[in-house]
Amino acid sequence: MPAKRNIPHPAFDKFSTVAERADRVIEQGLSFYRRKLESSADAHVIVEGRSMIMFSSNNYLGLANHPRVRSAAEHAIDLYGTGACSARLMGGTFRLHEELEERLAAWEGQEAAMIYSSGYVSNVATLSTLLSKTDLVYIDEHVHASLMDGLRFAQIPFRVFSHNDMADLEEKLSAGDVQGHKVIVVDGVYDLEGDIAKLPPIHRLARTYGAMLLLDEAHAIGVLGATGRGTSEHFKLRGKVDVMVGTLSKALGGVGGFVAGPRALIDYLKHNARGFVFSAAMPPAVCAGLLAALDVLEAEPQRLERLRKNAAHLREGLQQQGWDTGRSESPMIPVILGDDQTTYEMARGLHEEGIFVSPMTYPAVKKGMARLRLSVMSIHTSEDIERALQAFKKMKGFLAPKRAVSF
Repeated sequence: MPAKRNIPHPAFDKFSTVAERADRVIEQGLSFYRRKLESSADAHVIVEGRSMIMFSSNNYLGLANHPRVRSAAEHAIDLYGTGACSARLMGGTFRLHEELEERLAAWEGQEAAMIYSSGYVSNVATLSTLLSKTDLVYIDEHVHASLMDGLRFAQIPFRVFSHNDMADLEEKLSAGDVQGHKVIVVDGVYDLEGDIAKLPPIHRLARTYGAMLLLDEAHAIGVLGATGRGTSEHFKLRGKVDVMVGTLSKALGGVGGFVAGPRALIDYLKHNARGFVFSAAMPPAVCAGLLAALDVLEAEPQRLERLRKNAAHLREGLQQQGWDTGRSESPMIPVILGDDQTTYEMARGLHEEGIFVSPMTYPAVKKGMARLRLSVMSIHTSEDIERALQAFKKMKGFLAPKRAVSF
């Protein structure tokens, strides 16, 4: 007797269009997501036995594989094993957790800090716990998805203002009364644009209209500021931002997220943020690695200088070739191509040239704004940058006769 056919539930119908689109991309050999790395996420990586120059990693300072960071993590594994195996409130708090939190608070110029298992969780849990339905949030249109998700998860009302547009922000802040609190939410550095929040005027508007200011420093820590402390240091506003959130998985080379602010807020979140209370604690070895990463950043400021030189080298080289790098002023450099097909073809061509970049297409960006997003690292050499520039120069000639792409 033939086996009974498994008929998918009608609820799965809505996924078919997306699946078909993905299949077409794969069939054309244009899928460059989830490529399997066979080495650490350094400037050079091994993909299917082949060496490539990595420009899709957020390992901005090259700390993820730094000997001092590795040694600290290995020592912690010897002492504590590989995982905490419990939520912090129950049986998963280690000395290293509290040491890292104290270090991060001091690093950000805040009274206290707490760590989460991921940057995504830190944003969702903090916003959904900190705010209520009587509050009103004013959020930049280009903030990270996790911030939007935190508001939607808790059904917090919000108004979106045009990217870095102070006139639009002020117009929205001044329109009408709010029963609860006004809260402004921005990124320090916008990862898909590579530009920096206009923090001084945002801070002034927050004070003028009595709004709380929450700043996401995910891509700014280890990137901006004289000592890598982020956007607030960059604009000489360190310690003057109400609440700061961020991730520990980018420039610091680990994993996890944090929130820093007044001690009363942190104490409240530690007992009420569901993403903290009901989630297993960060592995102690990761904490040890992150503490060592902060030590390296303080001891080796030349990494910051090298990162900025590399970013300027690549950005200026791309611009000289005529590529649209948007408003980038950081190690995150977009190459805006417009349509999805061109972007996929570019990614394939660069892959063949040994340059690891990833396409960013709709819905990650607006339709007609597809791009490649390049991330520069301090451990890239000048030769690495030049190889990438030569590959882009070759791609410009390759794409021009195929379609009318304006550079």
